[in-house]
Amino acid sequence: MGSRELHPEPAGQEVGATAEPRTRTPRGDAGRYHFRVSTPPAGARPPRRLATIDLGSNTVRYLLVEVDAGQAWRVVDQDQRVTRLGEGLAAAGALAEAPMARTAGAVREYAERARRLGAVDVRVVATSAVREAINGRAFAERLAHTTGVAVAIVSGEHEARLTIRGVLAGQPTLAGSLLVFDIGGGSTEFIRWSDGAIAASTSLRLGVVPLAERFPFEAPVPWDRYDALEREIRDRLARELSPALTAAAIGTLVGTAGTVTTLAALDLGLAVYDAARVQGHRLTRAAIAAQLRRLGALDLAGRVALPCLEPGRADLIVPGVAIVTATMDVFGAETIVVSDWSLREGIVAELLEAGR
Repeated sequence: MGSRELHPEPAGQEVGATAEPRTRTPRGDAGRYHFRVSTPPAGARPPRRLATIDLGSNTVRYLLVEVDAGQAWRVVDQDQRVTRLGEGLAAAGALAEAPMARTAGAVREYAERARRLGAVDVRVVATSAVREAINGRAFAERLAHTTGVAVAIVSGEHEARLTIRGVLAGQPTLAGSLLVFDIGGGSTEFIRWSDGAIAASTSLRLGVVPLAERFPFEAPVPWDRYDALEREIRDRLARELSPALTAAAIGTLVGTAGTVTTLAALDLGLAVYDAARVQGHRLTRAAIAAQLRRLGALDLAGRVALPCLEPGRADLIVPGVAIVTATMDVFGAETIVVSDWSLREGIVAELLEAGR
């Protein structure tokens, strides 16, 4: 357990064939988003399609974009699926066969879908679960062999850099000192952004999957048990987040990934997830507390029935909220700005900057 300071970055690993980007189909707006990375070179290319697949510890997220000659891009297709790759990883130290099979099936389907829709490049990026598991590299090699797509196993620092790129691509008006946190299935990343650069970043082995395994809330939540969970998380953040992240005041706290976007959708009262409305939504402490009371009053079946709570997240949402509220406490924040864009959009931005 513990944190990994992300300076300097250890070399990432790429397993398999030529890397390709991946994407997920928008449940809401599929409109045009602009992220200018450089002046287009002479003899600019015709529009092309790129795909990214974010292979996370809980969710596989796919994105397909079309890039024009000026390096502006629009979302063509996106989707995501909870496969819980990190199930049992904290106890066993290895990926189990059933989660690997579920995840491989999702990646294979998304890679084929991207190619069918005209993707000329598909890039698969694996994060915490593959990075930490003793059989993670073997799984990535097998996946590359069966899909024909290279799997890049990124370091914690690279993951943080991709996340902040995706957040800023989606909300370029965010300015000043930012603290971005990304709650994943196996880890949570914290990134301080100041003066146009990453000032500090840390990846904690603090993910919703192992928390849910240790603190299962299948019945309505016993609040003393929840309080113990939140207290444990708050104590870990106080111990493991470096002064480079916590010492100076922050201007804006930005949250991304499934817990935060689900809270935003519930707060907005959406019957169907709408990325355009979730993007940039502000969650107050009072709004989060209200949704926690709502979620805590329900058993697992009741949470499953809620709109915008995707299958596979019902048992993870309460531990996720505990990470959110503990983070707000540690950083003294009263409001979170929500980002629907994250790592997979950051992969696109990095590919374009590299001239892919």
